[in-house]
Amino acid sequence: MKARSRIRPLDAACTVVRRDMRIGGILAAQGKLDLAGIEQVIKLQQARGLRFGEAALRLQLITLEDLRAALAKQYDYPYLPAQGDGFSADLAVSRDARHPQAEQLRALRTQLLARWSKLEREPHALAIVSPGPLEGRSYVAANLAVLFAQLGLRTLLIDADLRAPRQYEIFNIPDRSGLSAVLSGRAGSEAAVPVPALGPLSVLPAGVPPPNPQELLLRPSLAAFLEVAENEYDLTLIDTPPAQENADAQCVAFRAGSVLVLARTNHTRVDDAAGLIRDLSDAGALVVGTALNTF
Repeated sequence: MKARSRIRPLDAACTVVRRDMRIGGILAAQGKLDLAGIEQVIKLQQARGLRFGEAALRLQLITLEDLRAALAKQYDYPYLPAQGDGFSADLAVSRDARHPQAEQLRALRTQLLARWSKLEREPHALAIVSPGPLEGRSYVAANLAVLFAQLGLRTLLIDADLRAPRQYEIFNIPDRSGLSAVLSGRAGSEAAVPVPALGPLSVLPAGVPPPNPQELLLRPSLAAFLEVAENEYDLTLIDTPPAQENADAQCVAFRAGSVLVLARTNHTRVDDAAGLIRDLSDAGALVVGTALNTF
């Protein structure tokens, strides 16, 4: 994929807007500081050589949550408060930009972008797969989706685990309609739910659990939907069920075109991960990389 048209260059996706985005002004606009408070902060800032936010914290005029929200506004990235937003705590990358897990997930995002830039053929989407349960597929897929959206990429996250879905819980969205309805011809791309609080991100939940998940995933309707998504989104990520429990993940991986294989420290057997990579490659799926989940 030497010149991937769906993932736009970052300089093309970004627009420079010149405006006053100083922390003090942002905190004042958000009602966190008044004029007297700003004057106190500036005095301490000048006396101690502190940053504005650090000085405001020392004076206990704002909370750490206030500062993080203001920094998110200043640097124009989606940010969720620690409590009260309705989203699951699993969305670590949107709550603390400097959290160690967030940094590791950003590194994974960078590695994926580098891998995609070197591929000869363009994949339609990226499936997140792993051999067994409790290996972090839903967690990694959800956070990667948020991280790609933070780059300004129109991102679609599909929950293709039609047996034990989790994305509707993580993003706190309805699951009455979703992928199962799309694959059975009862819904279209409108079933994807926009999540504007997290940037240009939409989530297609699994929907009502069907009696025949594997047969649905094998239908041409999945490939057709992914083609539609390719025109509407810059990137599609797909969460899958455990590959060893059934063949659902292999069905999705074949349709997606590229796969990230996930393993978990002290949980996944090396032989199981190696066997899954071999099986996916034999089935025609392109394994773009592997990731070791330490969470």
